[in-house]
Amino acid sequence: MQLQVLTFNELNIYTLYSLLQLRVDVFVVEQNCPYPELDDKDVHPQTQHIILQKGDKVLAYSRVLAPDIGFADFPAIGRVCVAQTARRLGLGQVLMSESLKVVNSLWPNTDIHISAQCYLQQFYQELGFKPAGEPYLEDDIPHLKMIKPVNIS
Repeated sequence: MQLQVLTFNELNIYTLYSLLQLRVDVFVVEQNCPYPELDDKDVHPQTQHIILQKGDKVLAYSRVLAPDIGFADFPAIGRVCVAQTARRLGLGQVLMSESLKVVNSLWPNTDIHISAQCYLQQFYQELGFKPAGEPYLEDDIPHLKMIKPVNIS
């Protein structure tokens, strides 16, 4: 298993294809949620793509967004996904641990925001995130804004 943290310009075309395929497989096909997956945030020079892959196949992925790209004034982690065939192997934990390290290295001493699918609330709480509001629908899927306060490691 290989872990990489890359900007858009550092992605090779095979890794880009595989990570986009994973995101479409999970968010569009599996969750039956037709929405515009390509949102221009991937190409922002400060966006960091966190990739767990085996060979050319991306098994888990997230992206770290700079303040004001995902949420006003705060960095964010999003598009967190694990391939259906690689679930229950702890890859989500590894992925989020690395994502948090990236945020803390680039934007230390700041809260981290996410828009979590409600069924994953416990997973994110175990990582130090706290609910910040009421559930809402995003693309017809219940979500919850969550914040990891700066003082929680």
